[in-house]
Amino acid sequence: MTGPSIPRLSALGPQTILIVDDDIGMRRALHRILRSNGFRCLLAEDGAAMRSVLAEARVDLILLDVMMPGQSGFDLCRDLRIRDDNPVPIIMISARGEQTDLVIGLELGADDYIAKPFGEGELLARVRAMLRRSRTPVAEPARTRSRFLRFDGWTVDLGQRDLFTPTGARVELSGAEFDLLLALIEHPQRVIGRDALLEMSRARIGNASDRTIDVHICRLRRKLGDEEKRETIRTVRGFGYIFTRPVEQA
Repeated sequence: MTGPSIPRLSALGPQTILIVDDDIGMRRALHRILRSNGFRCLLAEDGAAMRSVLAEARVDLILLDVMMPGQSGFDLCRDLRIRDDNPVPIIMISARGEQTDLVIGLELGADDYIAKPFGEGELLARVRAMLRRSRTPVAEPARTRSRFLRFDGWTVDLGQRDLFTPTGARVELSGAEFDLLLALIEHPQRVIGRDALLEMSRARIGNASDRTIDVHICRLRRKLGDEEKRETIRTVRGFGYIFTRPVEQA
């Protein structure tokens, strides 16, 4: 691994960003920008180095390049989401900037996506917004009322951030998917605009004109077994979404 030694980090102090990129020039450039703006940075040139860092240090955010030899950023993102019960936010970085890459990254559990070339201002805005959302409690009033919410036999454990099917099976959700689901079920049978969903959840940063939140909704629907005739999450064309089922505290 290239870069500074890996410290054991406390919960206090500068937020720590892990930069995973095989291009040493890009690693150094990102390191310089982020360090000069008050962040602590750890560097990794491949998946093996990334795993070594994560085994030794607490990380608040991962900047993960897509195009790397061996295991790609997509492969690493998928592995992280499979193995991590409390996934750290991931921003994917790609030189291609294609819509397909955006969809694939989000399908695999990334929280955001930035295309090269990007400016320093855009990078810092996305990083700060993601870190701000990851440290902001979501829907705290509901947590004080009850630890569990239920709908159609499904159970949401707010304390453990878990979703269970009516048969009791645990459903794997990314952090972004859970936050989006929580925003919806805490306002059941009420139309919520995309801008409002973006504010109430950690599902996405940036403006509401892109398709990122729609990808998260699509993935959430699939995990809920949501068919068109059932429409647990219904699209209100041109505005946003509505969670159609009654929700109960338990």
